[in-house]
Amino acid sequence: MAKYELKLPKMGESVAEATVTTWLKDVGDTIDADDIILEIATDKVDTEVPCEIEGILREKLFEEGEVVSVGQVIAIIDTDVVLDDSKDKVNSKIQKEVEASVEDIEQQIEQVVSTNQISVPVTNNVGRFYSPLVKNIANQEGITSKELDGIIGTGVGERVTKHDILNYISSNNTTKVETSQFKQNTDKVVAISAEKNTESSKTGKQEIVPTIISGEDEIIEMTRMGKMISHHMTNSLATSAHVQSFIEADVTNIWNWRAKVKDKFQLREGEKLTFTPIFMEVIAQALKEFPMMNVSLEGDKIIKKKSINIGMAAALPNGDLIVPVIKNADQLNLVGMAKTVNDLANRSRSNNLKPDEVQNGTYTVTNIGSFGTVMGTPIINQPQVGILALGAIRKVPAVIETPEGDFIGIRKRMFLSHSYDHRVVNGALGGQFVQRVKELLETWEIDRVF
Repeated sequence: MAKYELKLPKMGESVAEATVTTWLKDVGDTIDADDIILEIATDKVDTEVPCEIEGILREKLFEEGEVVSVGQVIAIIDTDVVLDDSKDKVNSKIQKEVEASVEDIEQQIEQVVSTNQISVPVTNNVGRFYSPLVKNIANQEGITSKELDGIIGTGVGERVTKHDILNYISSNNTTKVETSQFKQNTDKVVAISAEKNTESSKTGKQEIVPTIISGEDEIIEMTRMGKMISHHMTNSLATSAHVQSFIEADVTNIWNWRAKVKDKFQLREGEKLTFTPIFMEVIAQALKEFPMMNVSLEGDKIIKKKSINIGMAAALPNGDLIVPVIKNADQLNLVGMAKTVNDLANRSRSNNLKPDEVQNGTYTVTNIGSFGTVMGTPIINQPQVGILALGAIRKVPAVIETPEGDFIGIRKRMFLSHSYDHRVVNGALGGQFVQRVKELLETWEIDRVF
C-alpha cells in the first residue's frame, strides 16, 4: 500500500502551531485531489487543510482539539487505486461500527471493574442498537426504554453515543431543578461568598463566587474564539498599566470632503470610500512622527518597531472580535488604504483571513462609533502599548474662532479615546500623540485630490 503523509502546512512566519477543530473526512473515505480534509485554527483565524492527491484516508494522527506543530504529519493517505464507492462506504461503515463497539466495550469493562457491579441491560422494542456502556448508563440513571428510544443519536447510523445519553441526562437534570431549591440554598451561598470575600481581602487572592442558575436561565457555551478573546483581554489588563486620554476633534472638513468625492472615488477605483481609511492614513502619519508609540514591551526591554502595522478591530456577525492588520500602513496612499481596509473587512466577516493577516500588528485602532458609542476605554492589544478608539461623528453646536470674532456654528465632531501602557508611555507622550491625530484630522484639505 502506497502511503502519503499529509503534513500541517506552513501558514506564516509567526505561526508555529494550530489546533485541529473539525475533521471533514473519516477513516475509509475516498479523497479527491484538492479536497478539504480538516479545519484548523490558529490564535485568531480558522482555515482549511486540503489534500493534493487522490486516495483513501487510512489514519488520523490527531484528534479534534489537539495542537499540531507546523510540518507534523496529521494524516496518512492510501494512494493506491481508489476502491469502488459503494464497497468503500460499506467497509468504512463496518469499520466504524466495530471501532465504536470495541471502544464502548472497553469503557464498559473499565466501569464494571471500578464499580464491581454489573447492571441489567436495557432492552428496546424498535430494534435499535445500543452499546453496553449506553445501556449501563441508562439503567443506572433510571432511563426507560421509551426514553432511550427517543434520544437523538449522533453516532454512526444514528447510534446513541455515550455523549448523547450524558447530554440527555444533564439536560433533564437542569430542567427538573426547582426554583425553591435555589432559594433554599441562596442564604448559604451568600454566607459562603461573604466569608470567602473576607478571606480574599486578607490574603489578597481573588476567589471565584458561585453563580446561582435558575431553571429559567439559558446556559450558552462560549465559542472557541470567544474564550481566546476573554483570556487575551484579562491578560492585557493584568499586564499593562492602562491609562486613557480623551480629546474631541472637529472632522467637518473630512465629512464635507468625503461627501464631495465618494461617488467619483467609487466610479474610478471600484471601491467605497468610508471614513476608516481616512482615519487610518492620519493615524499612520502620527505614528511615524511619534515612533515611541509604535513599540512593544517584552520584560524590561522596549522593542522599537521599524514597520507601522495597524490592527483594525472588526466585529464578526456572531459578536466575536478579530483584528486584521494593515501592513506598512504609512507607505499606502489613500487609494491603497481604502482597498486594503475594504478587503480585510470583507474577508473578516466571511472568515477568509490568512493567519499572517492577523499577526505582527504594532498599534491598534477600533471604530466604536460604528455602534453609536461616543467614547470608550479600549483594552490594549498585547504586546502593543497603545490603542485608539474612534467615537461616533456627531452634529453638535461649537464655538468657531475667526479673525472677526467667535461665533456658534453646527460642526461635525468626534471623541478620540486613547488607551496606552503607562509602564512605557507617559502622560505627555500619550497626550501629544492623540493631540497630533486631532490636528491632522482638523487640517484635512477640503480641496485635496485623491
